Amino acid sequence: MTTILGSFPHTSVAGPVLRSPQRPGRPCAGRQPTPVSGGSVTAVVRDPIPLPVRSGARGGTSPHQSPARSGGARPPVAGAASLALRPLLDPPRRAARVIAVFPSALYVEMRGGPEPRVLAVVASDAHRLPNSVVVAATRREQPFRSVREGADAWVGDGRVEAGPLHVRVRRWWDPAPVLGTMRPAALGHGVRTLEAAFAAAGMTGGGLSGHPDPDVLAACCAAGDLAGAVEAAERIVGLGPGLTPSGDDILCGLLVSLRLVGGAVRHCRTGVWLADWLGAAVTADAGTRTTALAATLLHCAAAGGAGAEVAAVLRCVAGHEPPGAAVRRLLAVGHTSGTDLAHGVLAGCRAALALVVLPHAPRVTA
Repeated sequence: MTTILGSFPHTSVAGPVLRSPQRPGRPCAGRQPTPVSGGSVTAVVRDPIPLPVRSGARGGTSPHQSPARSGGARPPVAGAASLALRPLLDPPRRAARVIAVFPSALYVEMRGGPEPRVLAVVASDAHRLPNSVVVAATRREQPFRSVREGADAWVGDGRVEAGPLHVRVRRWWDPAPVLGTMRPAALGHGVRTLEAAFAAAGMTGGGLSGHPDPDVLAACCAAGDLAGAVEAAERIVGLGPGLTPSGDDILCGLLVSLRLVGGAVRHCRTGVWLADWLGAAVTADAGTRTTALAATLLHCAAAGGAGAEVAAVLRCVAGHEPPGAAVRRLLAVGHTSGTDLAHGVLAGCRAALALVVLPHAPRVTA
């Protein structure tokens, strides 16, 4: 099939002749002007061969191209990521899904793979979880208003992309606070100071108020009873409503304080030993017993990763800062999450102190 582009008198040079490109010395058959009746020639050009269109080239993006890299995307926002997220952010990009969006944070779940499986992107003035990427915008600026729950996302290559939001990690922060070395007497003073600060702040019973197992768990940890602690902990995994159930918040506070405070006491590693085994038992099947976010937070706590508010309270126990403001910030987190975390932190600190002066080795049997 040919397309007629125009005709012109054979003897005239007023109009240019459209010729197809050809190699030197080789005539291109069918491309030269051909005389026709009426003393004119017609320039003809073959129809262009249609090129295959890649999937998503028209009106969308290809399967290997993220929405944030398509035309009209916003410039990347700088973020500071927790070191706990390096296994997600360092490798090449992988597909993920937005599971929740709030004015102060959004949560992205990876499609398969080991923990951590959930990543939080939070505003600079929001609660900073140990699995967070913090962006340089406050919640009043509504940095996540254009992201929708259920949207596709991409994580990797140092980036988080969710809809039009594109975050590039520029800095890293450590979710495990450095407490230094503590003597047993200093730990005892820190625990008493923390108890007084929580009481002065009006700490309530939390989401599991009246439930017996949190108290049973605390007593077993203080006695070094691993089997009893594991049984009580398994009964409260996933117990409670919300993205982070109350039972999981208590366990997170307990695990991280046992590991960090217990590890800071000289010549006593019993708290760390208990945190190792209790954390392994709790996280073994957390992915099937609680929410995806809570399971990731349990893994972080078992490894010593704390949110910013919990880390500040632990520094108070170590005597690095006064407890008043840190305690109030922790209790203000969420609906009951802050109070539940506080109960777990207090139980872990008390257990670490009790294990220092425990006259016998921890009991492994029930």
